[in-house]
Amino acid sequence: MMTHVQGAIAAQVDKQADAQAKVKKTDIKNFSFQRLADATETILYHAFWLANQKQQRSSLEYRKLLLEQGWKGEEKKYLKLAAAFQKFSPEDLAQIEPRTIYQLAENANKYQLVIDRLLDLTAITQDAVRKLITQERKPKTLKQEKPSIWRRTKNGGRYCQIPPIHEQDERTGTTLQKMMDEEGLSAQQIVAEAIALRQAYKEGKLSVAH
Repeated sequence: MMTHVQGAIAAQVDKQADAQAKVKKTDIKNFSFQRLADATETILYHAFWLANQKQQRSSLEYRKLLLEQGWKGEEKKYLKLAAAFQKFSPEDLAQIEPRTIYQLAENANKYQLVIDRLLDLTAITQDAVRKLITQERKPKTLKQEKPSIWRRTKNGGRYCQIPPIHEQDERTGTTLQKMMDEEGLSAQQIVAEAIALRQAYKEGKLSVAH
């Protein structure tokens, strides 16, 4: 049977165990985020170093360096990082997770305003960067294409094609058909004549008789 003292000791041991578990859990969390920050810094240090090597070495020496390390073709994304963040130190951007810095660098033209605004932040954090990216996104506007009647032929020429005319009373179609039947003209000839007459009227060469 457990005495009062033993019970008190057991309770204290349990409390210590719970406290240690909480501390351990917190340490793991902090360790995890710190390692991620370390990863971002390491990536940027490498990017700046690689950009410096490209600048300092001859083209032949630089290519040799890449081939020796098996990095030929892999260096481009790091050079983009160095170019995009040349005004920063790796420590400045440590709190940005790696995927985001790649996103900004790979689309530097699109996100140049975001990158420039980072210079104004007292603390560059992942949350702050995400907010800037969201602010800079503009809703896509649908580009309305200018209506065109022109079509291309296989030999590079072109011809005009009038889109279908939908009318409830079918007035245009029945009138055109009647003209074709009575005058023996093609639809194209009648339409061309009608357009010429309309243009002449617009230019003041014709007047409407009352």
